[in-house]
Amino acid sequence: MNRKSNINRKTSETKINLELDLDGTGEYQVETGIQFLNHMLESFTRHSQFDLKLEAQGDIEIDDHHTVEDVGIVLGEALSEALGDKKGIRRMSHALVPMDESLAMVAVDLSGRSYTVLDLNFHHDKVGDLSTENVGHFLESLAQTGKINLHARVEGANDHHQVEAIFKALARALHDATRVVHDRVPSTKGVV
Repeated sequence: MNRKSNINRKTSETKINLELDLDGTGEYQVETGIQFLNHMLESFTRHSQFDLKLEAQGDIEIDDHHTVEDVGIVLGEALSEALGDKKGIRRMSHALVPMDESLAMVAVDLSGRSYTVLDLNFHHDKVGDLSTENVGHFLESLAQTGKINLHARVEGANDHHQVEAIFKALARALHDATRVVHDRVPSTKGVV
């Protein structure tokens, strides 16, 4: 099974090249121009055990919105493409991940229907060079193009810990949901 994808996206605001291997070992090469986003995607990759090669250039001199959004869009497209017909995957999973005082819960269903429910309560506008409002936007963009039902909730006092716990929980949930565990399409409809 070749569960890999290569997505290129170019707009007037961003240029993104992404390679994804769902059956990797957690290797990464990530450069988005947003250092905290790089850190989160590296953590995501390591904990999902996906291999990710990502180069994104965006209009970060304006702000980080377009780059964060488009990286989420492209990662969702890559997940969807790499999963193909989803035959044999577990499909649904969840993860609870603590990081010091923070606790994140992420639940996913790779159902082919996007829906996002978020409960994110950050205390500051930024974590490093990443706008905290764009964390939710990243998750929504990923779910939309990845055709994922995604629920994420986090609580804690430190925004860095909260964001990192979310990315790690997302990684663990997606790793588990994408595992091939049988030989049929995981739906009574016959398609996902």
